[in-house]
Amino acid sequence: MPPPLCVSLCVNAHTPTHPPPDPSCRVATPARSPPLTPCLGQSQLTASPMTAWIVLPVSLSAFSITGIWIVYAMAVMNHHVCPVENWSYNVTCTEELPRPGFPKTCCTIQDIPLISKCGSYPPESCLFSLIGNVGAFMVVMVCLLRYAQVIEHSHRCWVNTSALVSGCTNAVGLVMVGNFQVDHAKSLHYVGAGVAFPAGLLFVCLQCVLTYRVAETALDYWMAHFRVALALGAMVSLVLSGIFFIHESFILQHAAAICEWVFTVDILVFYGTFTYEFGTVTSETMMAGLQQSHHHGSGVIMGPRARGSTLGGATKGLKSPGGSSTSTHLNCTPESIAML
Repeated sequence: MPPPLCVSLCVNAHTPTHPPPDPSCRVATPARSPPLTPCLGQSQLTASPMTAWIVLPVSLSAFSITGIWIVYAMAVMNHHVCPVENWSYNVTCTEELPRPGFPKTCCTIQDIPLISKCGSYPPESCLFSLIGNVGAFMVVMVCLLRYAQVIEHSHRCWVNTSALVSGCTNAVGLVMVGNFQVDHAKSLHYVGAGVAFPAGLLFVCLQCVLTYRVAETALDYWMAHFRVALALGAMVSLVLSGIFFIHESFILQHAAAICEWVFTVDILVFYGTFTYEFGTVTSETMMAGLQQSHHHGSGVIMGPRARGSTLGGATKGLKSPGGSSTSTHLNCTPESIAML
């Protein structure tokens, strides 16, 4: 059976010499028009890729990872936390004279270098808030683009929607973590962390599933394998961080801080891997996410029973791009309806 052909439906409302057409008629494409192409279930128009979008995931990873390590360095130099390599903690410490440019020599449990602790006091708290706000905005942009890109590949499923929701929830948690410091608004900070960390882990797991679903080439599958490895690393580090954090042992608390750093960097690297797909983003990608109903109607494959009812209403959605055209051709929008 030959593949179905895209047959355009249109009404020439601007040619007075012709009588009004029957709403149920089908008008075939004129012979001098370009050859008909097989229907793909989506718009036949092609758009040049907007390769500038590949900068977004890389910028998110580079900006956030570099930023939080700068915050850590500032906190260590200002004696607000102890270095990561320090594993010796005391119950109490006598007040010591600050030595600019050198880390603390006596550390207590309050000096454990958790990411949140590093951004608790100024001046590093200002940079920490900036990273949280800008990073959250970029996370939302990445999630929206990825959501639209998967839809553009004709994969409309609950996994894609759940990934979008979890990614945006992760961004909300990041805003709360960045703007409510743990030493000044502990409850709100912990709520934000409790939202951001699980939502971020759920997002990367769902994206692993989607990567396998849309994979076509061997390189696509290798990227999916790499993302699975990152997701597993994030899951293990988050679980260990939670287990170690609830203990009062100084050593376990310090191990929880290290696991938290590993988890955060792991998630940010995962976001950076979307550079691989974003090189194919076009001007129609966002429209695919914002106008799902439009794309559903752009390539409808009709059966024998549905054909008659669809033909009756098809003329309402088709508009002529040139309102004052006097051409003898039938003017149609780029959208087409696929007929069996």
